Amino acid sequence: MERVLAYGPELSRFQPLSHILSHDDFDNGANGWVDLTPNFTEEGFKSPHSPINRLNFGPTMLSSNTYRMVGTHGSMTGIYSLKVTTRKAADPYTEPFHSGGFGQSIKRLSIHRPRRLLQFEMWFTYKAEQDRPGLGEDYVRAFGFMFDLQDEKHRFFPAVRYLNCVNGRMKQYWQYAQAADVSDTDWAHGVENEGHVRGVDPQWFGRRYDDGSTDGFQPVPLGEQKLCFNESDDKINWLYFRFLFDLAKREYVELQSGERIFDLRGYQPTLVRPYARITSLLNPSVWIESDDARRSFLYVDSAVVSTE
Repeated sequence: MERVLAYGPELSRFQPLSHILSHDDFDNGANGWVDLTPNFTEEGFKSPHSPINRLNFGPTMLSSNTYRMVGTHGSMTGIYSLKVTTRKAADPYTEPFHSGGFGQSIKRLSIHRPRRLLQFEMWFTYKAEQDRPGLGEDYVRAFGFMFDLQDEKHRFFPAVRYLNCVNGRMKQYWQYAQAADVSDTDWAHGVENEGHVRGVDPQWFGRRYDDGSTDGFQPVPLGEQKLCFNESDDKINWLYFRFLFDLAKREYVELQSGERIFDLRGYQPTLVRPYARITSLLNPSVWIESDDARRSFLYVDSAVVSTE
């Protein structure tokens, strides 16, 4: 029997694979996207010691995207978008990661079909807080997307990051997550026996270098791209993002940003030992990081996770 798919207008702006796992329109609520919090597994519901204090991350919320002069943007189609925020804090790029200048939101799912292709799409925009004159583009350090995945043999974190600015210097290119050949201690910012081995959570672990490189991410070939960023501090433009990953091969396939498609075949995320009790983990997440002591915002109008 031939299968025929007909999408309504809310899905026509996406390119989903044959099976849609979730379609999140944030006009209908948070749809399971929440703050990334610590694991409260110690006595008294305390979290294990870590150089990354996730309690300092900025909050996830729903937003009507209101600015001083233009008023309420609303979302791309509707009123509300998912807003991922940082706090008004940041350290120089090469210093140990500052938890306050970071925000991450995650949706917790599990794999339920044969392990083949997995794709994430979203319409998004980003902006610095309109708390002072100026465009503010150089206050946003980076934003990205990541799948947190685990099968019977490995846990792995396929991710891509848009490095926008480093210590006030514009960079504007894409990177993919793959750990450099460093020790677990160097990966965990010099903390011995921290528990997060090389390759885990590349968005905040791994040393960072003055040119914008990092132990956690490698440059996407020909990955330079200047994203559409409106010339006023209170105006936004919605952007399209698509990330395709091969679950069977544990290999990147491609990244699409706007009209550009980047071929990532042949590259792999770093494979680490599986963790207890989370086989079949499939957690998509998005994050944003500030480059200076000014809040940065990532807005997601809607998102689709699909498989094939």
